[in-house]
Amino acid sequence: MTAIAETIRKLFISNGLITAFLLVGVVSFLSGWVSRRFTKGMIHGSAIAILAGLGLAYAGGIFASGSKGLADIPLFAGVGLLGGSMMRDFTIVSTAHGADIRELKKSGLAGVLSLVFGVILSFIVGAATAVSFGFTSPTDITTIGAGAVTFIAGPVTGSAIGAGSDVIAISIAAGVVKSVTVMALTPFAAKIIRIDTPKTAMIYGGLMGTTSGTAAGMAATNPALVPYAAMTATFYTGFGCLICPSILYWIVLRLF
Repeated sequence: MTAIAETIRKLFISNGLITAFLLVGVVSFLSGWVSRRFTKGMIHGSAIAILAGLGLAYAGGIFASGSKGLADIPLFAGVGLLGGSMMRDFTIVSTAHGADIRELKKSGLAGVLSLVFGVILSFIVGAATAVSFGFTSPTDITTIGAGAVTFIAGPVTGSAIGAGSDVIAISIAAGVVKSVTVMALTPFAAKIIRIDTPKTAMIYGGLMGTTSGTAAGMAATNPALVPYAAMTATFYTGFGCLICPSILYWIVLRLF
């Protein structure tokens, strides 16, 4: 029995990337089950999976006394590649690939302005929070501000401008908090501000961003509006990855 277990262990280690995909699949499946079973879909499985991933990364770092989280354990070394910058950037490109700029134009000037205003407002809130907690480096402030835009824009910005791994982790946490908050509050906000047409859904997606949070929240409100909200939210992520490490970073440099 020990020989079989050792053979399986070596098989998983030698096929690290496949093992990482398997791990992510199991976590995603269990997160979806928890979402349906215990929250009735109010908290989307993606948010639960993100929190579970952060927990596993922390546990892996403590167990292996390393700095790469779960990837410090040889059995899960492939997670380091799967979660690395190459795969991250690929997912950003693939997410935006299906979006059509002509569809965004259908929301009119209001949709475009919501996109710009949403990114800048989220960045300001995140940057101000970073300053209030004692961060003084323009790089750190920009990275955390980008994390408040989305948990994808945070690490992309941090990697581009040379932020430390601890600050990038904080930016991801800020994005996760925003995603879960949007996810939970959207069904209630939709009734108050009347998100009941494709145009209003697109504007809402542009203001909130966070594709997972907006899509999950709209799914609990009106599933027919999910594609419209998710479309501008996708542009939001790409727009944030574009201006956070460039224009907004330049502004922060001038202020600090």
